[in-house]
Amino acid sequence: MKAAIVQVLGQPPKYQDFADPVLSDTEVLIQVRAAGLHPIVKAIASGAHYSATGQVPMVVGLDGVGTRPDGARVYFGSPRKPWGTMAERCAAPASMCLPLPDGISDIEAAAIANPGISAWLSLKERAEVKPSETVLILGATGVAGQLAIQAARHLGAKRVIAVGRNVKVIAKENVDAIVALGQPEDAVREAFVVEAKNGVDVVIDYLWGRPTELLLEALAKTFKPSSTKSTRLVEVGESAGKTITLSWSHTAKHRLKADRQRVRLSAARQDPHRDSRTVQNDCRRQVPCRPRAGATGRCRSRLESGRKRSTDRFRNLTSGPRYRWVLSEPPHLEEIPSHRPVTGNTSGGCRCLRE
Repeated sequence: MKAAIVQVLGQPPKYQDFADPVLSDTEVLIQVRAAGLHPIVKAIASGAHYSATGQVPMVVGLDGVGTRPDGARVYFGSPRKPWGTMAERCAAPASMCLPLPDGISDIEAAAIANPGISAWLSLKERAEVKPSETVLILGATGVAGQLAIQAARHLGAKRVIAVGRNVKVIAKENVDAIVALGQPEDAVREAFVVEAKNGVDVVIDYLWGRPTELLLEALAKTFKPSSTKSTRLVEVGESAGKTITLSWSHTAKHRLKADRQRVRLSAARQDPHRDSRTVQNDCRRQVPCRPRAGATGRCRSRLESGRKRSTDRFRNLTSGPRYRWVLSEPPHLEEIPSHRPVTGNTSGGCRCLRE
């Protein structure tokens, strides 16, 4: 059969002959009519995506539209490697063959399924958007971004903020505010600050790179220590850059709990140059600790969020000289006067100082 084949990772696929797929007991042979060309497809073909196995030659494509042997038109996906969907025929798991309504064309169904699922899962499963929350879509001009706007409205978002370069496209969508990325950086920064002051509950990020840096900077500037809410940032794509740089001034007021799919910005402070275990070890080494009865005697780093108190004082003693971490530049230990009363909750054998 003919297929789009990658012979060398990073080079464009070529229209060549490839062996027909061999069906397993759980697969169905699909006559392909359209295949989706998504960013993830290009990333896998180049070998840059984390799911890329490096196996070549391979047929590119993750999903598409075709017909089953009985003639039913279906959307299908998850082909077994090295086969893909950009071929005349493809073997797909029967569980991944979904019937399509007559009102949608082959090309439309192949194009919107992957970004639509991405937008829905990011909002519903990862961010857990709730009614009356404010959602900011970072990269709203692409297919996934436009579908994320619709999904946010469907989930009951009170405000939807669209961020992107193509303002004309965004203006056609049901959004409450638009931040244009094509304007000077200072203007983008100021626009982010305005929206951050109004409050942002969820960020769906398809861009990463410099736009995300500017947004995080704005969230840090408008941070209120008394806040009990957090901003949930779901990082989906990296079309604006593969890395970001966060300075101390941008992260000092927030705890960043991050994985590739979700970043939480919470009301807590943390030294970005030390991970939690380093801080814990520093505390054990430099601050003598007297355990309370029944405690383990270990001084733990427990950076909490969602409480109406500052956590930039780290730990102090119940007797003898007492110290606290002051998370400024540079972070340092400061002795607490012996006459100052100690109040607060106990955790891990130590008392946490409160103002």
